[in-house]
Parts: sequence; C-alpha cells; structure tokens
Amino acid sequence: MADTTGAVEVAGAADVPGGRLADWPEEVFARRPRFVEGVRAYGLIAMMWLRSTMAYRASFALTAFGNFAATAFDFVAILLMFSHVDRLGGYTLPEIALLYGVSGTAFGFADLLLGSMDRLGRRVRDGTLDTLLVRPVPVLAQVAADRFALRRLGRVLQGALVLGYALVALDIAWSPLKVAMVPLMLLSGAAIFGALFVAGAAFQFVAQDAAQVQNAFTYGGNTLLQYPPSVFAKDLVRGVTFVVPLAFVNWLPALYVLGREYPLGLPDWVAFLPPLVAGLFWLPAGLAWRAGLRAYRSTGS
Repeated sequence: MADTTGAVEVAGAADVPGGRLADWPEEVFARRPRFVEGVRAYGLIAMMWLRSTMAYRASFALTAFGNFAATAFDFVAILLMFSHVDRLGGYTLPEIALLYGVSGTAFGFADLLLGSMDRLGRRVRDGTLDTLLVRPVPVLAQVAADRFALRRLGRVLQGALVLGYALVALDIAWSPLKVAMVPLMLLSGAAIFGALFVAGAAFQFVAQDAAQVQNAFTYGGNTLLQYPPSVFAKDLVRGVTFVVPLAFVNWLPALYVLGREYPLGLPDWVAFLPPLVAGLFWLPAGLAWRAGLRAYRSTGS
C-alpha cells in the first residue's frame, strides 16, 4: 500500500477549493455506516467545487452552454440523416429520438456524478492518489467528486429536451407500466453507466493510461445506444445485452414502450429488468474497484 507515514496534505491547493479534507475533524465522518460516510464526503467535496464554480458565473454559463452545444451535434447528425431518408433501420425520427433522449439523459446524470473517475490513471501516475488514502473517507467518493463539474448539466438538459420531443411526437398507447418505464429507464440507465465508470476506473489501477479505453465503453456506449439495435450486427447486440449490459439502458425498455420486438427475440418481461441488472452490474464493478485499490502500490513520490 501507499506510504501513509507523516503529515500528508491534499495534492495541490486547488484540488479541494475552500479547504483541505485533511484539516476536517474525524468526527465529521466518524460513527456512520461507510456508505453514508461516502455519500456525505461526496456531497461536501462536490459543494466545494460548486462554490468555486459559482464564483465565476459567466464562465460557468458559457462552459455549460458549450457542453450543451457540443453534445447537440450528435442529434444534428441524426437530423441530417433523416433529411435524406424516412427511416433508419426501420425506425422513424421520433422513435430514434426516444432512444437518443433516454441514453443521453441517463449518461448525462452518470457523467455529472461520476465523470471524474477517468482521472484516476493520472492520479496513479503522479502519486497524488496516495493523499486520498490517508483521509478518513472512502477513496471512491473522493475520486468521484474530484473536480465536480456542474457544466455537465448541459448534456443532461440536451438529452432531456430530445426525450421531451420524442414523448410529444410519438403516438404511443400509454399504460401505467409504460408511463413508469420512462423514469425507470433514466434511473437504471444512469446506474448502469455509473457502474461502467467505476469498472473503467478500476482498470486504470492496472493500465494507468487507459482513460481512453474507459471512454470507449462509456462515451462510446452512449453513442451506440443512440441508434436502434436493428442497424448493428447481432453479435454486437448480444455483446451489449449479455456481456456489458448496455442494452438495458434504453434498447430493451424503450422497445417495450414502442411496442417493437427486440432483435434477439427475448420475452417482453426482460424490459422490466434494468433495476436488477444495474444492481448486479455494480457487484463486479465494486469488487473490481476494491481489488484494484488493494493492489495499488505507491509511486513513492
């Protein structure tokens, strides 16, 4: 494990604006279940970064708008496709907008809360991860809240607007189950993407320059889910259903809402499994994180 002897300060004064976690009394975190302890620490660190961000509100507004505009280009590309075709893979524009909106909003929430996990490899390389190990709070909460970026709300807003358009434009025979499926997709999808962020960060304990590998599954997975499964090879569809369960973010539940059959011929009831799949997916992600943290060796710096 990392050498934790001596007084260790937070890596860089700017890492935690407004103060140092090392200076906080342990009573702030003591005598609480570890999960509650981690959530509280995450909230405190995120609030520090939020106060720092709000000190420059014009800059925040510009970066949030830039984030919104950059993500909107993905949907603009879809609109350009539909300027030449009526259907894509047998799906209309509102149907693809539903897939896009659910995936984009769910990923946006996960990116907002856990998007900083891809910085772990850098911390491992430069040795600043050592400072997190001596604080009286879970390392996962500290890494996740590091440099909390409220500007990522732009991605959430953009996805939500597309989702709103889809729900208005689609002619769906709504039932209580289908209505409940919309928030279910968003919450479960954010949890599935969150587990993917954690698993990718755990991989960076071994391969320190693997941030782009992680992004291939997180950001790349979000892009994949913006299009219907019918445009992809069945082997790929099987992979994101049974190996990395991204299909449970939007494909399976959204196709139930749309009244369409899934390409693999799965029964309708699998559309209700996203919460269970998200919970099960967090188990190996959490185990991988713990294994990576235990195997970590300090750089000695």
